[in-house]
Amino acid sequence: MKRDTILYWLITGLLVLLMGAGAIPDVLSVPDAIKLFQHLGYPAYLLPFLGIAKLLGLAAILIPGFPRVKEWAYAGLTFDLAGAMYSSIAVGDPASGWAFFIIGFALIAGSYVCYHKKQKAAVSSPPILNITS
Repeated sequence: MKRDTILYWLITGLLVLLMGAGAIPDVLSVPDAIKLFQHLGYPAYLLPFLGIAKLLGLAAILIPGFPRVKEWAYAGLTFDLAGAMYSSIAVGDPASGWAFFIIGFALIAGSYVCYHKKQKAAVSSPPILNITS
């Protein structure tokens, strides 16, 4: 179980770094983020909304408990990444830029699988009783 927990936190930490690094410029409407959104054909006013949604999703994954909210957070991050990849392909960006998306999908999937393994192990392990006389 300890190995699963370490693997979960390692992969989830990398996921938070990757998605957080993309969310912060969105929230701040950094000129490079606006330029990228214009390239993809989206209005700049959508940037802060998507950035805040990503940060809330990451917070939901990191905060203990709330399993249903975590499921939605993983789904939301997947939809965000899938939409970004689709948009990139639709405007004709080269396939060399897909590495970011593939890494992102792998981290989301890895974190999700490890989360469920960790939850299953926690449910199946017997509780530790501390009986003192």
